Amino acid sequence: MAGNALVDHLVKHALRTDGPFILRSGATSDWYVDARQTTFDGVGASVVGEAILAVLDERVVAVGGMTMGADPIAIATAMTAAAAGRDLKSFSIRKEPKDHGTGGRLVGPVDPSMPVAVLEDTTTTGAAAVEAARYLLDEGFEIVQAIALVDRSDGKARDNFAELGISHVALVVPSDLGVDPS
Repeated sequence: MAGNALVDHLVKHALRTDGPFILRSGATSDWYVDARQTTFDGVGASVVGEAILAVLDERVVAVGGMTMGADPIAIATAMTAAAAGRDLKSFSIRKEPKDHGTGGRLVGPVDPSMPVAVLEDTTTTGAAAVEAARYLLDEGFEIVQAIALVDRSDGKARDNFAELGISHVALVVPSDLGVDPS
């Protein structure tokens, strides 16, 4: 689904095939996508912002997800949107509430009146993004969609979001990267 620029950047800078690697899910894989090698790179971030914006539902006014993976994606998307004349906010959800300053888990210029999209860099099960979605739903947000840069879940993430009534979009799947999905 993603454009060649995103796939090319991920393959050149983020794809590792010198495993084995232990994934967040606990599974072991011969390959790994360190998406931050793309999302934290200036050119890569620009490509990411354009790719997300290309599939982002027009109703969405804010994008974000669990810190740290979603943070650079959300900011890149908001900046790309601004350059195109679309006002889009970004946000981050902390793993734990902060006990000083304004506290809480949600960071950014958002409130429950804003339809949002949940973002994730690489997913094996969708667990981090689903955690973010559940938090947002508990806070009264409408989640229009969830988007993963790289989805290696073989449909698990999509199914986990479907249980919450949220559509899931995967920009890149293993075959796009030229690797075996297992």
